[in-house]
Amino acid sequence: FLLDNLECGTSAMNYYNKLRRMTTSVFPHLVPDRYRELMRVARQWRQLKLLKWNGHGHESKDRKLGDLALFCMACPQPGINVTLPLEDEQKKINSKSKLPNPSWLYSRSLVMDGNFKVEHLYAANPMDEVSLMDGRAFMIGNSTYKAHLAQAKDAIQQSECNNHQAINQANASRHRLEATGIGSCACARHGCFVPHAIVDFQKGERYAHLPCH
Repeated sequence: FLLDNLECGTSAMNYYNKLRRMTTSVFPHLVPDRYRELMRVARQWRQLKLLKWNGHGHESKDRKLGDLALFCMACPQPGINVTLPLEDEQKKINSKSKLPNPSWLYSRSLVMDGNFKVEHLYAANPMDEVSLMDGRAFMIGNSTYKAHLAQAKDAIQQSECNNHQAINQANASRHRLEATGIGSCACARHGCFVPHAIVDFQKGERYAHLPCH
């Protein structure tokens, strides 16, 4: 299912209907309903693969925030793909080149942007919503995000332009939606998302949502 969903854009319901017709093409409606089980197993399988790929398969380790997501392989990451020079070595490099400390060699360039097309309704049964990751991948942890929003001040920005779309969306209120979009932080050069740096928007593109990571 995960491969069909990735390559063909197959929804879970269409994939499940295909399995029912493969089981019995004459009476597919007589096959027991296992759609909820398919959705649950797909999420659990995805989590198990992430745990395996990130070295949590055969030993119990503390999973920190963003541990199950990979950042840009080309950007400098001390201890992973680049080794910071020692102080003595850095002085020799500077004495030969007669340039200041080249800190730009080990710096990252990041950008932040939002998407207002990704909307999410309030769950009918919130107690049934179980988070398997909760901040261990790209999304911000739920408790950390709510604590940040509770302390952040919400200032309504007045538009100086006629019908400015971004500001109008920021001041709009949508009572039925739990999230009106998503905002993320990504590598400016290669476009790779930063782990534990994607948030939900509740009321347009407010600055208070993004700095919480």
